[in-house]
Amino acid sequence: MSALTVPHVGGPVIATVPVPGSKSLSNRALVCAALAEGESQIIDLAPGDDTVAMIECLDRLGVVVESGPGHASVWGTGGHLRPGPITLPTKLAGTTSRFITAVATLGQGPYTIDGEPPLRTRPMGPLHEALAALGAGITPGERAGHLPVTVGGPPNGGRVAIRGDVSSQYVTALMLIAPLLVDGLVIDLIGPLVSRPYVELTAAVMGDFGVHEVQVGEQRITVAPGRYRSTRYAIEPDASSASYPLALGAVLGGAVTVPGLTPASRQGDARFAGLLAEMGCDVIATEADTTVARDPSNALTGIDVDMADISDLVPTLAVVAALASTPTRIRGVGFIRGKESDRLGDLASELARVGANVTVADDGLDIAPAADGLHGARLGTHHDHRLAMAFGVLGAAVPGVEVDDPSVVSKSWPGFWDELAAAVGGAS
Repeated sequence: MSALTVPHVGGPVIATVPVPGSKSLSNRALVCAALAEGESQIIDLAPGDDTVAMIECLDRLGVVVESGPGHASVWGTGGHLRPGPITLPTKLAGTTSRFITAVATLGQGPYTIDGEPPLRTRPMGPLHEALAALGAGITPGERAGHLPVTVGGPPNGGRVAIRGDVSSQYVTALMLIAPLLVDGLVIDLIGPLVSRPYVELTAAVMGDFGVHEVQVGEQRITVAPGRYRSTRYAIEPDASSASYPLALGAVLGGAVTVPGLTPASRQGDARFAGLLAEMGCDVIATEADTTVARDPSNALTGIDVDMADISDLVPTLAVVAALASTPTRIRGVGFIRGKESDRLGDLASELARVGANVTVADDGLDIAPAADGLHGARLGTHHDHRLAMAFGVLGAAVPGVEVDDPSVVSKSWPGFWDELAAAVGGAS
């Protein structure tokens, strides 16, 4: 399907929308289980291309993974990987490519990590440089700092410096292998650490798999040598994915509930509901679920927010802001230009097609109410699942929105369009 016309509804919606398991937790848990010894059970495993790519790469490295809908059994090897030469295909999965690059250095190699053309444009340099500084073999392919790259190991433990203001995935990749290095690892952070909740999430998952001596500070992260322990691990609903149905409740009015998303969530993106509350919504969070509701007679209002720690939610918030009655300022997210798309420039240019008043700043976006309102248009997704799903929310509120390449949502939520159609089918 080259384009999808988003189902538009004219009134408030009452819906309960289940979301898949957390992609971030799933990939971290898969790596920890692979590096443990013995069998781990992962429950409510995220679907989607990123998880599929991770499992295929682990399988090629000699880790047995038996997976079905929503679960996986992983027989870890304790870090003993099948020797190369092996090619590890990471498809379009940036997270998988970074984690697997670090994991592969634990083996003898050579291992060549490669992805599809859009992934080859994404930056990998800081991770490659850090692994090389630790003694791993890093041989670039077509272009230094990008995929493909060929690696071998093992790296030494000790100390390494890495920029903290580009991507927390580089830091997480180093953290995940650190317990298996002879001396553990001290990671000195150059500059502020963006997306800190994701790094803290990494430490929490490592602890669940038996590695407890992880300290996340402002300027450094310390991981003591140790061993992962196999376990039974349950994955929370994906808080990033939950932003789209919760945003439906905001832009359409009514009430939308996400089961399983609770105040106890470890994911930083779970604070999205709080931003919607600041914009005029009612939020009810219980031990069972989270609901966002709004009386359609009460207008949405803009906010000024630093989203450095929850940058994956910028497209969702931008769509809500484009429908608000007062301006919104999104700050602290200049680094998201290097995500699956340029999540500032591409997002702004596509929203402009529907008449939104969006200005790109050095570190974010300024979004003001559109003088003539919003109208339908065909929107490009730029190989970015988060743009596609955010535009799905937009199209539910604005008639005539078409989304190019709708299948890109398979990266994290293959059933998104069906769930969206079911949700808006409950509009009053």
